[in-house]
Amino acid sequence: MQRKWLCHPSGAFHGVFQKAIERAAPADSLPGRVLSLTDSITFSVFQYTARGLFERDKLTFSAQLTFQILLMNKEINPAELDFLLRYPAQPGVTSPVEFLSDHSWGGIKALSSMEEFKNLDRDIEGSAKRWKKFVESECPERERFPQDWKNKSALQRLCIMRALRPDRLPCALRDFVEEKLGSKYVVGRSLDFATTFEESGPATPIFFILSPGVDPLKDVEKHGKKLGYTFNHRNLHNISLGQGQEVVAEQALDLAAKEGHWVILQNIHLVAKWLSSLEQRLEQLSEGSQQDFRVFLSAEPAPCPGSRPIPQGILENSLKITSEAPSGVHANLHRALDNFSQDTLEMCSQEKEFRSILFALCYFHAVAAERRKFGPQGWNRPYPFSSGDLTISVSVLHNCLRASSKVPYDDLRYLVGEIMYGGHITDDWDRRLCRTYLEEFIRPEMLEGELCLAPGFPLPGNMDYNGYHQYIDDALPPESPHLYGLHPNAEIGFLTQRSERLLRTVLELQPRGSSTGQGALGTREEMVQALLEEMLEKLTDEFNMAELVAKVEERTPYAVVALQECERMNALTAELRRSLSELELGLKGELTMSSDMEALQNSLFLGTVPESWLKRSYPSTASLGSWFADLLARISELEAWTRDFSLPCTLWLGGFFNPQAMLTAVMQTAARRNKWPLDTMTLQCDVTKKSREDFASAPREGAYVHGLFMEGARWDVQAGSIADARLQELTPAMPVLFIKAIPGDKQDSRALYPCPLYRTRQRGPTYVWTLNLKTKESPSKWVLAGVALLLQI
Repeated sequence: MQRKWLCHPSGAFHGVFQKAIERAAPADSLPGRVLSLTDSITFSVFQYTARGLFERDKLTFSAQLTFQILLMNKEINPAELDFLLRYPAQPGVTSPVEFLSDHSWGGIKALSSMEEFKNLDRDIEGSAKRWKKFVESECPERERFPQDWKNKSALQRLCIMRALRPDRLPCALRDFVEEKLGSKYVVGRSLDFATTFEESGPATPIFFILSPGVDPLKDVEKHGKKLGYTFNHRNLHNISLGQGQEVVAEQALDLAAKEGHWVILQNIHLVAKWLSSLEQRLEQLSEGSQQDFRVFLSAEPAPCPGSRPIPQGILENSLKITSEAPSGVHANLHRALDNFSQDTLEMCSQEKEFRSILFALCYFHAVAAERRKFGPQGWNRPYPFSSGDLTISVSVLHNCLRASSKVPYDDLRYLVGEIMYGGHITDDWDRRLCRTYLEEFIRPEMLEGELCLAPGFPLPGNMDYNGYHQYIDDALPPESPHLYGLHPNAEIGFLTQRSERLLRTVLELQPRGSSTGQGALGTREEMVQALLEEMLEKLTDEFNMAELVAKVEERTPYAVVALQECERMNALTAELRRSLSELELGLKGELTMSSDMEALQNSLFLGTVPESWLKRSYPSTASLGSWFADLLARISELEAWTRDFSLPCTLWLGGFFNPQAMLTAVMQTAARRNKWPLDTMTLQCDVTKKSREDFASAPREGAYVHGLFMEGARWDVQAGSIADARLQELTPAMPVLFIKAIPGDKQDSRALYPCPLYRTRQRGPTYVWTLNLKTKESPSKWVLAGVALLLQI
């Protein structure tokens, strides 16, 4: 039998609903009253939900709310919403204009096939200058669209923006919500705690969802002081759980309910086994307690969506509040400095050295902590750097200076970079980044006033504690990727990925029974049926391995790689054909739908690559349409190569299941020919000035490689070296690379940047090889900029 807490809409929600009715403005007519009630209830429910969401999720919720209201009122075209959320870009197209990528042009071509967007592609080509100015403007969502497209509806303009500037879509969506529902749905201010407190009661606890660097319980203490609830008065009880304090917590709850006190239970996620008892105790105390009795709970968010350590009853009946620390280098640098005081600055006799390095360490900490927002281009993996790492590093600094009259720069960088912060780091490239930051920030020049921590931000001289805080406010440039050593494109990249995640989440939130495009695009089943029929029709036969093996005259390293690739491709295409045929029978009613078939159907509908295919596939971040087009291109390449097994003129390295095997084959071939020991060899990379079409034959040694992209910078063909990226060119294509094997001692490492090569923009586990690229600037610049080569974008 369900508990009373769960037998009706949650107590907290029920209270919000009732108060929304009470707050609704009176009206003279029934339709007016209904409108007033609807407006009041909608906004109250929005506020109730939004205050329990992290900032990154609030726009997702308000967008979903807006779309559902507009769909219900038949104010928007479902097919247009479907395009916005799904973005079914036409694969395999080449952009005719230099200011749009091929992927963007694929979206424009797909849009142009819809009646309302007819001739959009022609207009962009015909008025390229006007569209270029629009696309390259800083805030295109605030600009008027060129030609007659400025007269399109708000949703239609969003669809065009989705293709042209996906990085600006969150801002455009915020404007859309404001236009449709009003500015109160997008105002960034969080609710005052006192307002939330008014909605609480003995049966409605307040639940704080914790985030690093924030203590929301200070609000409880501050508000309690106003109302006469303090620790000194012994009517405010604070219990931190996780160390056998459960019995103390139960006793405090019983006393508080009887006397009308307040109880704070911190970190309840640490006592998962006790939470069902807590749920029962709160249910019992929800009735018959003193009216002033209040409970405040805090817990960290669940580590992943599937895990739910907090019982549903507690969550449903609580008012949930998130409290997040301000973001950006400015806020993080102030917070880093807040760990110290004037006394800290005065505790070392080598005052100038100590204060300069302490401030540099604070800046390093702020940048290291905040850089994770740029995703894999920031850090390959996110790390839990904490204020403890900083304070211990400053203690190490103090001990080093006390033990030596000279600053031991090398020792200090090693202790901080390899032990204090490096202890968290598990990726070698991230370790290099951490080391490079410290080499740039902590060096002898810092004591001579010649060191800039960021462009336009010199290391301050000898100041007092408040002086440093003031210097940050006065001198630190506005937030930008430059503060981290990154190119401005890094921000465009992370905003684009944030936009993709937001729209993907909204798509997954759509009702399962029908598509957003119901009526215009057919039912969910019809869409999936059409897609799987098309895929089965395009899928080619598997490679005949017996015939291929017989065709190979000599099993060279290259021939072995080709055969291995064909075997892996057969395993993948066999799984595609089996699972699609099985689902087809299920949709016809000839087979019972299994959970695997339902998962496949859902993936096809959402346009994502199914899990069972990914297990036999290669790392990819592409949508299903792009992934399948890419698969067919890989099959074509293999078919061409295995006709006579002669090495192709240029190799599409990104088209391999195992690109490392291909690069190893280059070394094996050279080792056999020259009788060199394989373990002492390395690969030399020369970037040519040519594209794939310019090569008619393979080289006599090594291999030509095409299809690589650079992220974080670009290759300057004329200068023959790495150069700063052009704005909005996130992943420019590389010319053909000439890869050949040489003995390790013949490698000249001067003026070279060891550039990691990854399969996808996820970086991390998709690492393939290190290629040395020529640079005229210091390699540390490219390390801080997160420059890497990619096989797929």
